[in-house]
Amino acid sequence: MTQQNVVVSDPKSGINLTIPVKVAVAGQKPPPAPGSCITISRKTLVEINGNKINSWVDSMRASSPTHHKSSTPPLSDDLTSWMVQHPSALDMFEQIISASKGKQIVMFLDYDGTLSPIVEDPDQAFMSDAMRATVRKLARYFPTAIVSGRCRDKVYNFVRLAELYYAGSHGMDIKGPSKGSKYKKGGQAVLFQAASEFIPMIDEVYKALHDATKSIEGVRMENNKFCASVHFRSVDEKKWGELAQVVRSVLKEYPKLRLSQGRKVFEIRPTIKWDKGKALEFLLESLGYANCTDVFPVYIGDDRTDEDAFKVLRERDQGFGILVSKIPKDTHASYSLQEPSEVMVFLRRLVEWKKLTLRRQFRIRRQIEEIKASLRN
Repeated sequence: MTQQNVVVSDPKSGINLTIPVKVAVAGQKPPPAPGSCITISRKTLVEINGNKINSWVDSMRASSPTHHKSSTPPLSDDLTSWMVQHPSALDMFEQIISASKGKQIVMFLDYDGTLSPIVEDPDQAFMSDAMRATVRKLARYFPTAIVSGRCRDKVYNFVRLAELYYAGSHGMDIKGPSKGSKYKKGGQAVLFQAASEFIPMIDEVYKALHDATKSIEGVRMENNKFCASVHFRSVDEKKWGELAQVVRSVLKEYPKLRLSQGRKVFEIRPTIKWDKGKALEFLLESLGYANCTDVFPVYIGDDRTDEDAFKVLRERDQGFGILVSKIPKDTHASYSLQEPSEVMVFLRRLVEWKKLTLRRQFRIRRQIEEIKASLRN
């Protein structure tokens, strides 16, 4: 027996869920790559898992790592093995800097769980003044983008730094710095919206889900303009099956929308081929680094949706991803950090390294100029 992730498709609702199941294999085969999937029919899914709702709940648990708070903590051996594959970005800082030598570092940062802590009420996910100051300094030395599942206006109101790029709604709504950045291409703010024709439909499904879920205590709805979010962090786990049924029932009427899951949240998005990985590539192109070998993108995120960006960096063989997590998870990221406080330490070290590098370069240039001047005399 081996455990694999299973993609379950419902043609009526347009829903795709990834569910861990155990399947029998003949002979010895290499383990699947992290995040790999196999596709099976819904009939087979029922045979394996008993019924569809239980499978949904299993998927909800699998996408919610904070569930470990109320269960057995991960075994130390498992964590040690995982850390060997995904070492701390703080411990490996010198190696990271060495790999970036001679290249332009470009920073991509998720918001929730990366720059701010995960909280029960998503409207209260404020970043600290210290983190804001750190990100402001970061943007002075490196092109910096916030890539979030939240709507762009909302994440901007949290961060409040006009010199950054913002990619909201999982990268479907992108805008460049409004001021204070030397990295704007052609002096114009980038503006890109991948799914503007879906906005009325998102508004409609948001209202339908809001009405359908209001009887389930703890559900929090969020309209992120290009996607709708159903937060179940405060929902009693005994009610997760009921919530899954409600969401599935509503989405049957919207075949052009699809469902994905993050950390205790359902994300309803248009069925277009656009995600945080596509947003990363778009922003690199906007900055003039589309086909450059001297660019070094760094993406830091904590959510399943960030895996699309991690995967792009793996495929490009440029830069790296850093997963923010206290527990072992399948990931395409190369390194790890445990929580936002460690993210801040890493960003500060990056800023200090760049400042020292620039000072060193300035001293060298001045010495060269002095030597040239002495030779002329």
